Amino acid sequence: MILVFGGTTEGRIAVETLDEGSGKYFYSTRGNLQNIECAHGEHIHGAMTEPDMASFCSSNNIRLIIDAAHPFASSLHSTIERVSHKLGIPVIRFERRYPYADYEKIVWCESFQEAITAMEAEGIERLLALTGVQTIKKLKPHWSRHQTWFRILNRAESIEIAAAEGFPADRVVYYDETSLDSLIKSIRPDGIITKESGETGGFIEKIEAARQYGIKVFVVKRPKLSDDFIIVDGRHSLRREVEMLLPEFYPLHTGFTTGSCATAAAKAALVALLTCKKVDDIDFRIPDGETMHMQIESVTTCGDAAIATVVKDAGDDPDVTNRSRISVKVSYAQHEGIRFFGGEGIGTVTIPGLGLPVGEAAINPIPRAMMVSELSSLYNGGLDVTISLDGGAEIAKRTFNPRVGVFGGVSIIGTSGIVQPFSHEAFLESIRREMNVALANNCQMVAVNSGAKSEQFMKALLPELPQQAFIHYGNAIGETMSIAMDCGIKHLIIGLMLGKAVKLAEGNLDTHSHKVTINKEFLKSLAEECGCSEKAKEGIDALSLARELPSFLSQEDAALFFPEVLRRCHSQCAAIYKGKLDAILFTDDGKTLSKTW
Repeated sequence: MILVFGGTTEGRIAVETLDEGSGKYFYSTRGNLQNIECAHGEHIHGAMTEPDMASFCSSNNIRLIIDAAHPFASSLHSTIERVSHKLGIPVIRFERRYPYADYEKIVWCESFQEAITAMEAEGIERLLALTGVQTIKKLKPHWSRHQTWFRILNRAESIEIAAAEGFPADRVVYYDETSLDSLIKSIRPDGIITKESGETGGFIEKIEAARQYGIKVFVVKRPKLSDDFIIVDGRHSLRREVEMLLPEFYPLHTGFTTGSCATAAAKAALVALLTCKKVDDIDFRIPDGETMHMQIESVTTCGDAAIATVVKDAGDDPDVTNRSRISVKVSYAQHEGIRFFGGEGIGTVTIPGLGLPVGEAAINPIPRAMMVSELSSLYNGGLDVTISLDGGAEIAKRTFNPRVGVFGGVSIIGTSGIVQPFSHEAFLESIRREMNVALANNCQMVAVNSGAKSEQFMKALLPELPQQAFIHYGNAIGETMSIAMDCGIKHLIIGLMLGKAVKLAEGNLDTHSHKVTINKEFLKSLAEECGCSEKAKEGIDALSLARELPSFLSQEDAALFFPEVLRRCHSQCAAIYKGKLDAILFTDDGKTLSKTW
């Protein structure tokens, strides 16, 4: 059982992340104003004292606390720390990201009292306070003597707090009534006070508004957190930590892409090269800006080069590179910038379409960008980066690499940096990748089919098409149509076997058996509309699998029924894909039942 303290954007993300698992949790907020759905959790309300929290954790067998509360909820953070120590419960702090603000008129303050002193010293007479209604009391020594406006949420609770503190009602402004830019224009403050509230608190937007008008900004720094808290700053790192602390919470665990592994190893190698320190783990950022951590297996240095190795953890995804050793050698170079090379086990691009020149190492653009970002933050000189993967040439034979023209080894890939177990997103990304390769190789048409079996049937009918023109859609028919449109495919042929066709004909664009099953009532109504015999409808009533249909439909009924099934499938796909579209319907043994050309 997990106890989450939220009431924030981070709290909402924590709930979404925990709901990906099957474990139970409590989501605690002081008030009941945050509207949130907890699929596997219970939303509880009310402030907790230290005895309250300790009692709640003990009676509910709480094994992990997630602190996703506001960064300035100092009292709550301290209470969590004390209860954590007392009961031996680990704490994950879901922290905001705090972007750097480069503005010469920022005055950093350790506390509100220090900010008041600084504002007095600067002679601030007209102040716009963006620190929230809970700080009206703390700033009273200033606003009781100087003109001050507070921007607060337009809700009864906030208005009551302002009134209780005696703050003038005509100096209250609301978030939803005017933009910050308009507010500054109308108030004309000579100072703004805000908190170090991070990205989700709109910190940069406030600083930029002040910069536009040359106004001095007094920023109260966020309180320091316990060194014992495990810090994360996004949904992926939160889930990874929960998976490690409570392995049973998620039925399947996430992992890292080869791109993330290469980035972590490259950074560890450069750290060794620059400092002669061999780190055991390293922080790095994935494409969405989130900070992740990875263990480093080994680091060696030799002259002007260093090599770091990681063991890939793909989580519970059936990834052929799982547990492989990925090594990165980083060397000083005379040229400017960073150059990438493929070492042992890394494939070479032989045809266009992957966003890399032919002849280049198959290190995809996003992993390259991740490494460039991390390495250039540490060193601005020239570097050569060589990536290797043990046994990559053999592993590559079990991947799609040969289909997209990568030979001799694996690719360093990953658009998100994270491997989701049995990831639907990764599957869709592979479809997009293969379509781009087909386009780059001038395929005049692309044949999409559910898998290897139907591909075999399609190839027999379309022997003139190259290998790159055949792409699997699995169950994601609708999303494949969308991807084909996005990629600009001009002519698409979809191959369908009966099991998926009868689901698609009814309007199910995802034909996975977990989501939709054969609908006999629909098939009977379809048979009736086609003018099929009563015997056909009786046969449908008795069938258990769609592939049995050809065995009991007469030749006359089949000639009516199967073209109508295919017509409806074509219509469903054509509603999404607007290019030239053809379709073909197969039996389970490859016989053509109907086609549109």
